[in-house]
Amino acid sequence: MRLRGMKIGGGDRRRQAEPAPQPVAVDPADERGHTRAFTVPEMPAAGYAGYDGYGPYGGSDGPAGTDGYDGQGADEHVAVYRAGQPHPQVGSERLPWRELLRGIVRHPTRTFAQMRTHQAWGPALAVSAGYGLLAGFAFGGTSDDVLHSTFTVALMILFSSAVGFVVCGLMLGSVTHALARRLGGDGAYAPTVTLAMLISWLTDAPRLLLALFLGTGNGVVQLLGWATWVLCAWLLAAMVRQLHDLPWGKALTAGSLQLIMLLVLIKLPTLG
Repeated sequence: MRLRGMKIGGGDRRRQAEPAPQPVAVDPADERGHTRAFTVPEMPAAGYAGYDGYGPYGGSDGPAGTDGYDGQGADEHVAVYRAGQPHPQVGSERLPWRELLRGIVRHPTRTFAQMRTHQAWGPALAVSAGYGLLAGFAFGGTSDDVLHSTFTVALMILFSSAVGFVVCGLMLGSVTHALARRLGGDGAYAPTVTLAMLISWLTDAPRLLLALFLGTGNGVVQLLGWATWVLCAWLLAAMVRQLHDLPWGKALTAGSLQLIMLLVLIKLPTLG
Protein backbone atom coordinates (compact mmCIF):
# COMPACT_ATOMS: atom_id res chain seq x y z
CA MET A 1 0.00 0.00 0.00
CA ARG A 2 2.83 2.35 0.74
CA LEU A 3 4.51 1.66 -2.62
CA ARG A 4 1.34 2.35 -4.51
CA GLY A 5 0.97 5.63 -2.77
CA MET A 6 4.52 6.58 -3.68
CA LYS A 7 3.96 5.76 -7.36
CA ILE A 8 0.73 7.65 -7.43
CA GLY A 9 2.33 10.59 -5.74
CA GLY A 10 5.30 10.56 -8.16
CA GLY A 11 2.96 10.51 -11.17
CA ASP A 12 1.14 13.52 -9.80
CA ARG A 13 4.41 15.39 -9.43
CA ARG A 14 5.38 14.60 -13.05
CA ARG A 15 2.03 15.82 -14.33
CA GLN A 16 2.38 19.01 -12.36
CA ALA A 17 5.86 19.62 -13.81
CA GLU A 18 4.67 19.51 -17.45
CA PRO A 19 4.14 23.05 -18.93
CA ALA A 20 0.59 24.07 -19.72
CA PRO A 21 -0.23 24.32 -23.49
CA GLN A 22 -0.08 27.84 -24.85
CA PRO A 23 -3.13 29.20 -26.71
CA VAL A 24 -2.73 29.31 -30.51
CA ALA A 25 -2.80 32.81 -31.97
CA VAL A 26 -5.71 33.30 -34.37
CA ASP A 27 -5.62 35.82 -37.21
CA PRO A 28 -8.52 38.27 -36.69
CA ALA A 29 -9.34 37.94 -40.41
CA ASP A 30 -10.09 34.21 -39.88
CA GLU A 31 -12.61 34.75 -37.10
CA ARG A 32 -16.30 34.43 -37.69
CA GLY A 33 -17.82 37.46 -39.34
CA HIS A 34 -14.54 38.60 -40.92
CA THR A 35 -13.34 38.33 -44.52
CA ARG A 36 -9.90 38.14 -46.07
CA ALA A 37 -8.90 39.99 -49.26
CA PHE A 38 -7.25 38.03 -52.05
CA THR A 39 -5.56 39.30 -55.22
CA VAL A 40 -6.23 37.49 -58.49
CA PRO A 41 -3.74 37.94 -61.35
CA GLU A 42 -5.29 39.51 -64.42
CA MET A 43 -5.61 37.36 -67.51
CA PRO A 44 -4.81 38.96 -70.87
CA ALA A 45 -7.89 39.82 -72.86
CA ALA A 46 -8.80 37.82 -75.92
CA GLY A 47 -7.18 39.01 -79.10
CA TYR A 48 -3.96 40.28 -77.52
CA ALA A 49 -0.57 38.99 -78.47
CA GLY A 50 0.50 35.94 -76.50
CA TYR A 51 -3.05 34.85 -75.65
CA ASP A 52 -4.48 31.90 -77.54
CA GLY A 53 -7.84 31.71 -75.81
CA TYR A 54 -6.89 28.87 -73.42
CA GLY A 55 -6.45 29.01 -69.67
CA PRO A 56 -3.46 27.84 -67.62
CA TYR A 57 -4.88 24.31 -67.35
CA GLY A 58 -5.46 23.79 -71.04
CA GLY A 59 -9.18 24.52 -70.94
CA SER A 60 -10.97 27.24 -72.82
CA ASP A 61 -11.50 30.57 -71.08
CA GLY A 62 -14.32 31.42 -73.49
CA PRO A 63 -17.97 30.57 -73.34
CA ALA A 64 -19.12 26.98 -73.27
CA GLY A 65 -18.72 25.25 -76.59
CA THR A 66 -16.10 27.69 -77.97
CA ASP A 67 -12.32 27.79 -77.99
CA GLY A 68 -11.72 31.18 -76.42
CA TYR A 69 -12.88 34.42 -77.92
CA ASP A 70 -11.61 34.07 -81.44
CA GLY A 71 -13.64 35.04 -84.50
CA GLN A 72 -16.41 37.52 -84.94
CA GLY A 73 -17.54 37.32 -81.34
CA ALA A 74 -14.13 38.51 -80.18
CA ASP A 75 -14.28 41.49 -82.52
CA GLU A 76 -17.64 42.54 -81.14
CA HIS A 77 -16.61 42.31 -77.47
CA VAL A 78 -13.23 43.96 -77.97
CA ALA A 79 -14.81 46.80 -79.92
CA VAL A 80 -17.07 47.57 -76.97
CA TYR A 81 -14.42 47.67 -74.23
CA ARG A 82 -11.58 49.39 -76.11
CA ALA A 83 -13.18 52.77 -76.63
CA GLY A 84 -10.93 55.42 -78.10
CA GLN A 85 -7.93 53.08 -78.34
CA PRO A 86 -6.37 51.10 -81.18
CA HIS A 87 -8.37 48.00 -82.02
CA PRO A 88 -6.44 44.89 -80.83
CA GLN A 89 -7.65 42.74 -83.72
CA VAL A 90 -6.26 45.00 -86.45
CA GLY A 91 -3.19 47.10 -86.99
CA SER A 92 -2.86 50.37 -85.11
CA GLU A 93 -0.91 52.30 -87.77
CA ARG A 94 -2.55 54.99 -89.87
CA LEU A 95 -3.69 53.79 -93.28
CA PRO A 96 -2.34 55.52 -96.41
CA TRP A 97 -4.95 57.32 -98.49
CA ARG A 98 -5.17 54.63 -101.17
CA GLU A 99 -5.72 51.84 -98.65
CA LEU A 100 -8.13 54.03 -96.70
CA LEU A 101 -10.37 54.71 -99.69
CA ARG A 102 -10.18 51.11 -100.81
CA GLY A 103 -10.89 49.84 -97.31
CA ILE A 104 -14.04 51.96 -96.91
CA VAL A 105 -15.48 50.20 -99.95
CA ARG A 106 -14.16 46.64 -99.45
CA HIS A 107 -13.99 46.06 -95.69
CA PRO A 108 -15.38 49.15 -93.93
CA THR A 109 -15.71 47.72 -90.42
CA ARG A 110 -12.04 46.80 -90.17
CA THR A 111 -10.99 50.08 -91.76
CA PHE A 112 -13.03 52.14 -89.30
CA ALA A 113 -11.63 50.12 -86.39
CA GLN A 114 -8.06 50.76 -87.50
CA MET A 115 -8.65 54.49 -88.08
CA ARG A 116 -10.42 55.08 -84.77
CA THR A 117 -7.47 57.07 -83.39
CA HIS A 118 -6.17 58.59 -86.65
CA GLN A 119 -7.32 61.64 -88.58
CA ALA A 120 -7.65 61.68 -92.38
CA TRP A 121 -7.77 65.39 -93.15
CA GLY A 122 -5.84 65.12 -96.41
CA PRO A 123 -8.08 62.53 -98.10
CA ALA A 124 -11.24 64.08 -96.64
CA LEU A 125 -10.48 67.59 -97.94
CA ALA A 126 -9.31 66.28 -101.33
CA VAL A 127 -12.37 64.07 -101.83
CA SER A 128 -14.73 66.87 -100.73
CA ALA A 129 -13.16 69.36 -103.13
CA GLY A 130 -13.17 66.79 -105.95
CA TYR A 131 -16.83 66.06 -105.30
CA GLY A 132 -17.57 69.80 -105.47
CA LEU A 133 -15.82 70.10 -108.84
CA LEU A 134 -17.68 67.07 -110.16
CA ALA A 135 -20.99 68.43 -108.87
CA GLY A 136 -20.37 71.64 -110.83
CA PHE A 137 -20.58 69.64 -114.05
CA ALA A 138 -23.12 67.00 -113.00
CA PHE A 139 -25.90 69.22 -111.64
CA GLY A 140 -28.04 70.56 -114.44
CA GLY A 141 -28.26 74.26 -113.59
CA THR A 142 -24.67 74.60 -112.46
CA SER A 143 -23.28 72.78 -115.49
CA ASP A 144 -25.07 75.20 -117.86
CA ASP A 145 -23.55 78.15 -116.01
CA VAL A 146 -20.09 76.65 -116.19
CA LEU A 147 -20.26 75.72 -119.87
CA HIS A 148 -21.83 78.96 -121.08
CA SER A 149 -19.72 81.43 -119.08
CA THR A 150 -16.31 82.95 -119.51
CA PHE A 151 -13.30 81.13 -118.21
CA THR A 152 -12.98 83.36 -115.16
CA VAL A 153 -16.63 83.00 -114.19
CA ALA A 154 -16.55 79.23 -114.71
CA LEU A 155 -13.43 78.98 -112.58
CA MET A 156 -15.05 80.96 -109.79
CA ILE A 157 -18.16 78.77 -109.92
CA LEU A 158 -16.11 75.59 -109.68
CA PHE A 159 -13.93 77.01 -106.90
CA SER A 160 -16.99 78.10 -104.92
CA SER A 161 -18.56 74.66 -105.38
CA ALA A 162 -15.41 72.91 -104.13
CA VAL A 163 -15.10 75.17 -101.08
CA GLY A 164 -18.81 74.90 -100.37
CA PHE A 165 -18.79 71.12 -100.23
CA VAL A 166 -15.69 71.14 -98.00
CA VAL A 167 -17.42 73.47 -95.54
CA CYS A 168 -20.64 71.46 -95.76
CA GLY A 169 -18.78 68.23 -95.01
CA LEU A 170 -17.06 69.80 -92.00
CA MET A 171 -20.34 71.07 -90.58
CA LEU A 172 -22.24 67.82 -91.07
CA GLY A 173 -19.38 65.75 -89.65
CA SER A 174 -19.16 68.00 -86.61
CA VAL A 175 -22.89 67.58 -85.99
CA THR A 176 -22.55 63.80 -86.20
CA HIS A 177 -19.66 63.84 -83.73
CA ALA A 178 -21.57 66.07 -81.30
CA LEU A 179 -24.63 63.81 -81.40
CA ALA A 180 -22.49 60.71 -80.90
CA ARG A 181 -20.86 62.22 -77.81
CA ARG A 182 -24.27 63.32 -76.58
CA LEU A 183 -25.52 59.73 -76.83
CA GLY A 184 -22.63 58.38 -74.75
CA GLY A 185 -19.88 57.90 -77.33
CA ASP A 186 -16.25 58.63 -76.55
CA GLY A 187 -14.60 58.80 -79.95
CA ALA A 188 -12.24 61.57 -81.07
CA TYR A 189 -13.29 64.56 -83.14
CA ALA A 190 -10.87 64.40 -86.07
CA PRO A 191 -11.42 60.71 -87.00
CA THR A 192 -15.21 61.10 -86.82
CA VAL A 193 -15.39 64.25 -88.95
CA THR A 194 -12.90 63.17 -91.61
CA LEU A 195 -14.42 59.70 -92.04
CA ALA A 196 -17.93 61.19 -92.15
CA MET A 197 -16.81 63.51 -94.96
CA LEU A 198 -15.31 60.62 -96.92
CA ILE A 199 -18.43 58.48 -96.50
CA SER A 200 -20.79 61.29 -97.57
CA TRP A 201 -19.04 62.15 -100.83
CA LEU A 202 -17.60 58.78 -101.84
CA THR A 203 -20.99 57.07 -101.74
CA ASP A 204 -22.60 59.73 -103.97
CA ALA A 205 -19.73 59.97 -106.46
CA PRO A 206 -21.00 57.08 -108.69
CA ARG A 207 -24.32 58.89 -109.15
CA LEU A 208 -22.57 62.08 -110.23
CA LEU A 209 -20.36 60.23 -112.70
CA LEU A 210 -23.40 58.58 -114.26
CA ALA A 211 -25.30 61.89 -114.29
CA LEU A 212 -22.57 63.44 -116.48
CA PHE A 213 -23.70 61.25 -119.36
CA LEU A 214 -27.36 60.43 -118.63
CA GLY A 215 -28.52 63.52 -116.79
CA THR A 216 -29.84 63.84 -113.25
CA GLY A 217 -33.42 63.13 -114.31
CA ASN A 218 -32.67 59.69 -115.72
CA GLY A 219 -34.44 56.82 -113.92
CA VAL A 220 -31.24 54.81 -113.49
CA VAL A 221 -29.46 57.81 -111.98
CA GLN A 222 -32.32 58.41 -109.57
CA LEU A 223 -32.45 54.75 -108.52
CA LEU A 224 -28.70 54.80 -107.96
CA GLY A 225 -29.10 57.96 -105.89
CA TRP A 226 -31.49 56.28 -103.46
CA ALA A 227 -29.32 53.15 -103.26
CA THR A 228 -26.18 55.18 -102.48
CA TRP A 229 -28.07 57.14 -99.82
CA VAL A 230 -28.99 53.88 -98.05
CA LEU A 231 -25.36 52.76 -98.37
CA CYS A 232 -24.25 56.06 -96.86
CA ALA A 233 -26.58 55.51 -93.90
CA TRP A 234 -25.15 52.04 -93.23
CA LEU A 235 -21.51 53.15 -93.55
CA LEU A 236 -22.09 56.19 -91.35
CA ALA A 237 -23.70 54.08 -88.62
CA ALA A 238 -20.90 51.49 -88.84
CA MET A 239 -18.28 54.24 -88.54
CA VAL A 240 -19.91 55.86 -85.50
CA ARG A 241 -20.35 52.44 -83.92
CA GLN A 242 -16.65 51.62 -84.26
CA LEU A 243 -15.27 55.02 -83.27
CA HIS A 244 -17.68 55.78 -80.41
CA ASP A 245 -18.58 52.24 -79.26
CA LEU A 246 -22.31 52.77 -79.55
CA PRO A 247 -24.98 50.19 -80.41
CA TRP A 248 -26.48 50.25 -83.90
CA GLY A 249 -29.56 52.22 -82.86
CA LYS A 250 -27.63 55.06 -81.23
CA ALA A 251 -25.02 55.06 -84.00
CA LEU A 252 -27.72 55.50 -86.64
CA THR A 253 -29.37 58.19 -84.54
CA ALA A 254 -26.09 60.10 -84.32
CA GLY A 255 -25.81 60.15 -88.11
CA SER A 256 -29.50 60.77 -88.77
CA LEU A 257 -29.22 64.56 -88.98
CA GLN A 258 -26.36 64.35 -91.46
CA LEU A 259 -28.35 61.87 -93.56
CA ILE A 260 -31.41 64.12 -93.57
CA MET A 261 -29.34 67.15 -94.61
CA LEU A 262 -27.68 65.19 -97.40
CA LEU A 263 -31.10 64.08 -98.60
CA VAL A 264 -32.58 67.58 -98.51
CA LEU A 265 -29.61 69.54 -99.89
CA ILE A 266 -28.02 67.08 -102.32
CA LYS A 267 -30.34 64.22 -103.22
CA LEU A 268 -33.87 65.63 -103.45
CA PRO A 269 -33.05 68.67 -105.66
CA THR A 270 -31.64 66.30 -108.29
CA LEU A 271 -33.80 63.22 -107.73
CA GLY A 272 -37.08 65.10 -108.18
